[in-house]
Amino acid sequence: MSCLYEIPDLLQARELREIARQLADAPWQDGRASAGGQAAQVKNNEQLPRDCEAARAIRDCVLRALDRSTAFFSMALPRRVFPPHVNRYGGQRNHYGAHVDNAIRLSGEHGQALRTDLSATVFLNDPDDYDGGALLIGTGLAQRSIKLPAGHMVLYSGNSVHQVTPVTRGHRLAVFFWIESMVRDDAQRDLLHDLDMSILSLRNRHGDDATSVALTGTYHNLLRMWAAP
Repeated sequence: MSCLYEIPDLLQARELREIARQLADAPWQDGRASAGGQAAQVKNNEQLPRDCEAARAIRDCVLRALDRSTAFFSMALPRRVFPPHVNRYGGQRNHYGAHVDNAIRLSGEHGQALRTDLSATVFLNDPDDYDGGALLIGTGLAQRSIKLPAGHMVLYSGNSVHQVTPVTRGHRLAVFFWIESMVRDDAQRDLLHDLDMSILSLRNRHGDDATSVALTGTYHNLLRMWAAP
């Protein structure tokens, strides 16, 4: 089973302005540095060195936005988040062929292993700024084409086959990263998110009545059963 969620306005307008300022003179490099063996053969983009000033500032901004997003927590149930990278598509480095992300990534100074249950892209500029550059995500037998406004995020299964189509005008700017979830199974995580949204709807209409309280207990019992914090 594959999941796919969109989170609108993860980044606020002021944050996007600051990110644009950071990217004005950013030192882009070959994007294949972060790709695995198969992915490196089809990857043709640029990204920021992870230790440059702009990359650090944007990474911190995105992590703060994730911390305040209740939607992200409900959808991902994050255990750990891989430090975000910033990439750019355009010119001669304008696409990323079909690939599946590595199941395990090494994170941090000591190479701590992180399981990539979920992949995420945060768009940093609007679709009108470039042509092409759609994120194509395989979801079972179907394929979704994603081009979102600046500040919006798409979250999808780490085992999905996905690609970025060639950018033929302008540049596509984005942040990408991976999440290890407390609940590794997509179907279980989706069920918990659906239940969480149903409980929220009930509370908005009826307050903390007996039904809402009982369903909240069911949610936490399922989370207790399935989660590995």
